[in-house]
Amino acid sequence: MTAWPITAATAALLAALLTGCMTPTAGQRGPKGEDMSADQFAQTDFNRTVTLEVRDNLASLYALLDKLYRRNPREWRKTGVPDLAAAVNRVKHSIEVRVPPSDLAGLRDVQILAVALDPNYSGDRVGAFIYGLADTIIAAHNGKTRLYATDALDGQRVYNAARNVEAAAWLLATRRNNQGELLLLANEISPDATNLSFEREFGAIIGRLDLIANLLGENSRRIGINYAQGLLLFNFLPVR
Repeated sequence: MTAWPITAATAALLAALLTGCMTPTAGQRGPKGEDMSADQFAQTDFNRTVTLEVRDNLASLYALLDKLYRRNPREWRKTGVPDLAAAVNRVKHSIEVRVPPSDLAGLRDVQILAVALDPNYSGDRVGAFIYGLADTIIAAHNGKTRLYATDALDGQRVYNAARNVEAAAWLLATRRNNQGELLLLANEISPDATNLSFEREFGAIIGRLDLIANLLGENSRRIGINYAQGLLLFNFLPVR
């Protein structure tokens, strides 16, 4: 489906909603936009909204990456880096350049997710899991993290990405190894502690993806309705 422009007021509201879903950092209050840049002149209002959606979804994934490494330190230690921060930066860089971990070379998006959740996988499971999620989201946006006026998105692919994130979150919470242990520790509900921050981050990602998928579907539907209304009202269509 083609990403058609929406009004500036609507785009501003949507951008606020999207950034509002993002977990705030220390000292941050309210929606977070972007500084002005030259490439924004090549973006429609809707392009800006989608660009913010991808940015915030990657930010949520990076938050999950840090949380999962803290809950599962054995995973980042498999990489041979000196500390957790180095492990996080290593995965971020891989996502930014879209080069998967060396032991997963040749695999992409959901293929990497499947391996990351395979009990027999012996590599850095956290790094593979987050990379697979990021690659899935980016692939659904035509392999891009910034969208421009010449870009067109398929709402079904974005919707499918949301469902893949849902499935991955469920598998993360339930998949176990041959000894009956969870492959990765995430949410915690016990007499001593309750930590549902993982669930909240996944929910924010899914919500953003679903919003964009619905907007893409609505844009296409409105094109047909507007055309039919024009015919009913005998309105001529503009030619210039």
